[in-house]
Formats: sequence, C-alpha cells, structure tokens
Amino acid sequence: MIENVLKKSVYFNVKPFLYWISGVMFTFIIALLSFQITKIPGFNYIGPLASAIIISIFYRQIFGYPEKIKSGVIFSAKILLRLTIILYGLKLNIDIIFNQGLGLVGFGIISIVFSIVLTILIAKWLKADLNLSLLVGVGTGVCGAAAIAAVSPILKSKEEDTAISIGIIALVGTIFSIIYALFIPVLQLTPDQFGIWAGISLHELANVATATAPAGEDVLAIALLAKLGRVFLLVPLCFILIFWKRKKQSGESEGTKIHFPWFLVGFIAMSLVGSYMMGSVILIPDEVLSKISFFTTFLLTMAMAGLGLNVNLKALRSKAIHPFIAMLITSILLSLLTFFIV
Repeated sequence: MIENVLKKSVYFNVKPFLYWISGVMFTFIIALLSFQITKIPGFNYIGPLASAIIISIFYRQIFGYPEKIKSGVIFSAKILLRLTIILYGLKLNIDIIFNQGLGLVGFGIISIVFSIVLTILIAKWLKADLNLSLLVGVGTGVCGAAAIAAVSPILKSKEEDTAISIGIIALVGTIFSIIYALFIPVLQLTPDQFGIWAGISLHELANVATATAPAGEDVLAIALLAKLGRVFLLVPLCFILIFWKRKKQSGESEGTKIHFPWFLVGFIAMSLVGSYMMGSVILIPDEVLSKISFFTTFLLTMAMAGLGLNVNLKALRSKAIHPFIAMLITSILLSLLTFFIV
C-alpha cells in the first residue's frame, strides 16, 4: 500500500512537470522553425518574431489550443516575455544617448505622442477596440514588439491582443522598411537626414536596419542612434501608463489595481550595465555579447510562439481590422510628418 502511495505521489509530481517542459519545448521548436524560415529568400524581411506568431496562429486554427501543455506555453508567453524585456535593456546604451543623441530624443517624443494620440483618435472614429489600438499605437511610436511586450502587462492586455498587435506591427513595419530602402535613390535627403527620418519613424530596430543598410554604415549608425532615442523613452512611457491606469481604476476594487511591473527595474539595471560597465568593469568579448543578443531574440521568439497560440482568428477577425487600419493610417502620416521636420 505504501508503495502504491509513493508511486501515485511521484506520478502526480512528475506529470505536471513533463507537461510544463513539453509546453516550453513546443514553443522552442516553433522558434527554431521560425529562424530557419527566415533563411529562405524573401522571408528574411518578415523576421523570426512575426514568423513565430504566424506559425503558432496557424497551428491554433488547424489543431486547436494544446491544453495539456498549457502550463509551459503560458510560461513562455509570460515569464520568458518579461525576461527578454530585461535582457533587451543591454541593447540600450544610455551613455551614447546622453553624449550624442539627446537632441534626437525630442524627435522621439514627437513620434511617440503623435503615434499614440492619432491611433487612439482614429480608433475611436472607427469604433475599434481601444486596448488593441493602444498597443499598436505604442508599438508604432516606440520600438515595435518590445514596446508592446513591455506595456501589455501594465495595460493587463489579453495575450491574444498582444500577439495580434505584434503581428500587425511586424507586417506594416516590414512593408515600410522595404519602401524606405527603395526610395533611397529618389528622395532628396542627405545621409544624416535619411538616417534620422528612418530612425524616428520606422517601427522596429530591425526595420530601421533593413531600410538604411543599403545607404551605408554611416546612415545606419545615425538611424540606429535616432531609434535608440525612442527606445530610451520606453521607461518613462511605462511609468506614465502605470499612473494613468491606476488613476483610471482608483474607484475599483483592490483586485483590479495595477501592480508595479518589476521587470522594468531589470530593464533599467541591464541598460546601466550595458552603458557604463561593459568594457570597463565587466570585460565581455564581442562574440559573447553577440550570442547574448541572439539568445534574447530567440527567447522573445519563443514568447511570441506562446502568445500566438492564444490567438483565435475567428474571434478576432472583426476585432483586429479597425486597429490595423488605424495603425496603417498613423504610420503613413508619421512618415510624412517626420519627413518634413528632419
């Protein structure tokens, strides 16, 4: 009898773990497949994040949600997502912003305020889902998927809303980056002007790199600097959203209060480490830093796979179209506005 009890206890302890690890490995496989797909000519413009979302969404629609391994999928969608935001802080060199790009932060503020306000206004006019519209507005104004991932816990967004908004950002950002690259010979802009324009108007860091790399390394450098000015503003934006959300819910019950997103502290800490300790106090070879960057992107791709599995296209078909239109209009007008002010 004791042996039977022990067997049952071990069984019940091991089984949940196996389901959990299976769920994590499932998102790992999708992420691995996403990176392989981007090696196919043409698919490199889409990127692994969007590819992971597309694969997982299609899997959900064909085979349904993998309920048995749900715990592992949720772990990837939530815990890994927050971990990647912390590691993403290494990409932000605050010292460079303060010494070289502080003037570009002003352009970044214009870009963020314009994107969020206009997206929400258009969304209200179209009677679109405001939470989904706010997510794509933040992604448009700041830094795409990373910004959406950072603010979605603050806004208490549904996982399917987070995934869909990231998918929208990836699609529009990819199209715009290709258009920008094609327009390099046509536009009457200096290299610095083109770099700044791309950096303050395109959505993702990858979009900025895609658009400006054909123009040369100098243009790419100024573009990434302008883009980092917008990434720098992600933290104050998050605190503004926390204050706004708490004020909005001040009259509601304690259970609906917004808790402080402690992963932002990690993001700031890693930014400080990357800005002031790398190369001086902490000596890390460039190869290791490159691997850390790849590891961060891979974990974020696993998180996107987890988010994509929560998307029910039938339920979101009518919900997503209006935020997409609002974001597309905003992106076009943002490009025009920033073109004339650089």
